[in-house]
Amino acid sequence: MTKTTPRAGIAFLAATACLLLAACAGTGADPGDIMDVPAPAIGAEVIGQGTVIQKDDGPVEICLGPITMIYPPACGGPEVAGWDWDSVDGAETEGGTTWGTYAVQGTWDGTRLTVTEPPIMLALYDPIAIEDPYADPANAGTTPEAELTRVQQELGARDGVLATYIDNGYVFVEVIHDDGTLQQELDELYGADVAVVRSQLRPVD
Repeated sequence: MTKTTPRAGIAFLAATACLLLAACAGTGADPGDIMDVPAPAIGAEVIGQGTVIQKDDGPVEICLGPITMIYPPACGGPEVAGWDWDSVDGAETEGGTTWGTYAVQGTWDGTRLTVTEPPIMLALYDPIAIEDPYADPANAGTTPEAELTRVQQELGARDGVLATYIDNGYVFVEVIHDDGTLQQELDELYGADVAVVRSQLRPVD
């Protein structure tokens, strides 16, 4: 696997706890036909895993991408509405910054996540494994490595992209949220099954 950060020169820790990706059985099948996971629509109930953070009296945010390697941590992300630090465990406060790592469920309006269920500390969160055919060696992509590297470099510099990495013959593109529009755009730009968009806000169902 080849991984790069989305912006050179930024040292960071992974702010999200990665969901386990289980291989999907089958040979030679089209991953798009196998993976029946609908894209989260605007206004839909979603769940995200990351560092929830608040600086002084600023807005509460959830960091779904990289965070800087400092203490207290520094990062940014979508605003989280309806957050109450007094109702959650596992938070730390230092230098005017309060933060903790949680799985947060809520509705997404395109810019803000509104909490609808009590947040869960990531240390206690046990997500259901998601079968991802793009991670299955039997369904490896066929795009040449040089082309994948070129696509990764282009997408890594794109606004709204949290991170990119190459694995199993595909360029994986992590974003906060995609309702399918970005995936369609990248399919038209690079061809199908080259760049695979992964939303950090996932559908609840």
